[in-house]
Amino acid sequence: MPLALQQPAPYGCDVVPQMGDEELLARIAAGDREAFAALWRRYAPAVVTLATRELRDQAAAEDVAQEVFTSIWRAATRFDAGRGAAASWIFTIARNATRDAQRRRRAVPVEHVEERADPEPGPEQRALGSLEAFQVHAAVAALPDGARELIELAYFEGLSQSEIAERTGVPLGTVKTRLRAAMVTLRSALA
Repeated sequence: MPLALQQPAPYGCDVVPQMGDEELLARIAAGDREAFAALWRRYAPAVVTLATRELRDQAAAEDVAQEVFTSIWRAATRFDAGRGAAASWIFTIARNATRDAQRRRRAVPVEHVEERADPEPGPEQRALGSLEAFQVHAAVAALPDGARELIELAYFEGLSQSEIAERTGVPLGTVKTRLRAAMVTLRSALA
């Protein structure tokens, strides 16, 4: 409750507490803080009791009472005595605020869903992969024919150095030397 509403009414305000609820609401609609304080003193205990009974939590019930009287302060101009008694209007606001508080308390928090890596690469990864593949193929294509053939056999066909030597008829030592030289050229081209 705002501090100003916790203090007793100033001297000379004995008339306000004797007013009816409808008249208090009319004065509240005009901005009368004394009328609001009188209505608070009259109904706040009952509103807190109602909310405590439903919520089973005193602190939450007091928060509901704050919401109720804030709503009353803001909506006092909309109170229509022809549609019902002031007490009914106040307790309707209180019941609605209590139900809202119950819904907020029951709201199930969204469970943290553990993020798992998608086995399929996303568009960004596919684009980078395509760019890298293009760069590698371009670098391989720029190699001299003999070196390019050895790289293609080793890395694109998956042949071992011995199998490359057997297939091409080039001595194994020469295959190893040419492959090493081709890899150095590729690294510098891709760097």
